[in-house]
Amino acid sequence: MSEHKIQVWAHRGASAYAPENTMEAYILAHQYHADGIELDVQLSRDGEVVVIHDEKINRTSDGKGYVRNYTLKQLRQYNYNKTRPQHFHADIPTLREVLEYLSDKPQMTLNIELKTGVFSYEGIERKTIDLVHETGMSDRVIYSSFNHYSIRNVQQIDPEAKVGLLYEDGFIDVPKYASQLGVDALHPKHINLRYPGFLEDCRRYGLDINVWTVNDEQMMRNMCMAGVHAIITNDPALAIRVRDEFERSGSFDYGVKV
Repeated sequence: MSEHKIQVWAHRGASAYAPENTMEAYILAHQYHADGIELDVQLSRDGEVVVIHDEKINRTSDGKGYVRNYTLKQLRQYNYNKTRPQHFHADIPTLREVLEYLSDKPQMTLNIELKTGVFSYEGIERKTIDLVHETGMSDRVIYSSFNHYSIRNVQQIDPEAKVGLLYEDGFIDVPKYASQLGVDALHPKHINLRYPGFLEDCRRYGLDINVWTVNDEQMMRNMCMAGVHAIITNDPALAIRVRDEFERSGSFDYGVKV
């Protein structure tokens, strides 16, 4: 957490402008010059690693039911434009498709969130890691999850993998816990940066802070002042503008109130 160029990662792609977790959102994130993309993976009934946030397809598509009860072909019968219906049609992508899209964009990081909090999805960690290696993306991927058992599985499968712990609130001394697990980063909800000593402890343990989901302009400035590694946002265009303005004129303040 030394002074550095703060990364802007597009949350589920540029989801303020295009249907979340679709190729349209990822392409737009690249066009906006985002430094990375954050996305979520689950398994279809036929074992495909698909990119979708919710365990059910109800909120984001015109279908209903659990992702795990559909094959990939069946999932693709539906339109995933529900969060941005002005877009005529959007497919559910596979992780392979996203990795192949990003493979020739070396400036972009990919944050893969393993959605194993509700269903374990046996084998999802190995399937995901294998796809990352097959597409030559291992040096640009960080794996995260709210399920820290999944993160431990990733570490065991690929000791070289970069990993981060997602969490929301209610935990004490998370930096120490993270250091004991040997992870690279914490992925807290932005309000968690307010606790005394948190930023200093992350620096002491050598932990990056990749903070979610920051869509407010003033909060983006606060995150820049705090010296986070990455801002995860639905609006990468706004975050990049705020980040660039800050880096031209600002300075880091690890005691900033958020």
